[in-house]
Amino acid sequence: MRLSTVILPCRRWHDGGREAWLRAERLGFHAAYTYDHLSWRTFRDGPWFGAIPTLTAAAAATERMRLGTLVTSPNFRHPVTLAKELITLDDVSGGRITLGIGAGGNGFDATALGQRAWTPRERADRFAEFVPLLDRLLTEEAVTHEGAFYSADEARNIPGCVQRPRLPFAVAATGPRGLRLAARHGQAWVTTGDPKLFESGTPEESREAIRGQLEKLAKACADAGRDAGELDKILLTGFTPDRPLESFDAFVDFAGRHFELGFSEIVIHAPIADTVFAADEKVFERIATEALAQLA
Repeated sequence: MRLSTVILPCRRWHDGGREAWLRAERLGFHAAYTYDHLSWRTFRDGPWFGAIPTLTAAAAATERMRLGTLVTSPNFRHPVTLAKELITLDDVSGGRITLGIGAGGNGFDATALGQRAWTPRERADRFAEFVPLLDRLLTEEAVTHEGAFYSADEARNIPGCVQRPRLPFAVAATGPRGLRLAARHGQAWVTTGDPKLFESGTPEESREAIRGQLEKLAKACADAGRDAGELDKILLTGFTPDRPLESFDAFVDFAGRHFELGFSEIVIHAPIADTVFAADEKVFERIATEALAQLA
């Protein structure tokens, strides 16, 4: 099992931002991700910086750990421009980038460009076109595409990614269409659990719901002629009824139970005081440096 972290882009780079990424590498995390939003929930009225520039700065400051988004969505992205930014980011990082990608939601990003919020079906329709086109843009030197939502006219992406044939996709999905995309295009699958259980469910109910998601992923992979074991399974914590950062022992128990379900990577949020991600810094650091040894 691998242990990774999320660093929200809510600090100025020279006032704690850079140090947060350096600390994550010192603590030995496999990867450090950030959210790709224009603003997010309770952070809307405070500092919030762009994901791609932040990751580019992090790539220049760090040397070993992987970096990525959890997650990017079509809400305010276009595949052509995103592909160019990702190829550049992959180059700057020396091939350490993972693209977490999902269909998006109906939060602030959904209307920030002046459009109406898309329905769940519209988001799924766009996602179904976005992912395959982005795949092509990152693997082919020139791409022309005329779709229902996105177009490309001889879009050129030379020399391509450092990682071959392209940087990995970690596809966040729980519905049938998204799971099919994960099976066809993903190198990893991401879940946050069942959102309906976050406030009123139990940890046991959450694990059972996640078990069901894994079974659906396996079926989608089988339908695509692919072994589900080829995909990494990533759990982004903070959205299930569990409280894994409450103590070191709580995390070890949580991680062990989800490792048994089949997860290969667990992602925890770096603590941010006075927010939904507040946690004891000493517990966080102990988890980072000692938890995997307990699970070995």
